[in-house]
Amino acid sequence: MRGFTMLAAGAALIAFCSPATAASFVVDAASNSSGAGFGLNTGLTYSAGDLLTVSAAADDLWSAGPVPRWSNANGLIGDLFATGTDETGLPAGTQIGANWGLWAQFGLSAPYGSLVGGIGGVYQLLGTSFSGPAWASGTLELFYWDENSFDNSGRISVNVGGAVPEPASWAMMLGGFGLVGGALRSRRKLAVSFG
Repeated sequence: MRGFTMLAAGAALIAFCSPATAASFVVDAASNSSGAGFGLNTGLTYSAGDLLTVSAAADDLWSAGPVPRWSNANGLIGDLFATGTDETGLPAGTQIGANWGLWAQFGLSAPYGSLVGGIGGVYQLLGTSFSGPAWASGTLELFYWDENSFDNSGRISVNVGGAVPEPASWAMMLGGFGLVGGALRSRRKLAVSFG
């Protein structure tokens, strides 16, 4: 019984301290436009320096308006051509994207149509792939980066993860692993003494 109690206590400590490692969101080019000022609130809170990872498929497209304003989360950074099976519905080879330069807002210059994250009022270009420390403390918001939203369309799926536990949480997790190990070890001793 003692081994089971240690096992349960250890598992509870580990579960309590383990961070949420991944969540998926759909960011809409119109309703989550930085120009409209309404980012998607992920509900994920980070402290400055926590590991943050964000990814979006390179073939997942959204638009800042009529052709040629389609892009992926990297934004309107160069010529992009329809594949014939993408969200535009246009024939393969049709130019659907071009370089539209940078849009400056909230202290950040980033490509039009790119995926941008905001934490605590500080903004960072995320694009199709970001991995690094959280640049501020607060809740992560995700934005389609542009000056207005009236002709935007499309949405992309974004995967977010990576919060790393603080040192106190690491200590509690290690304690939990120790309790689980101790419980398993005591169970093994009991099996040997009766077997």
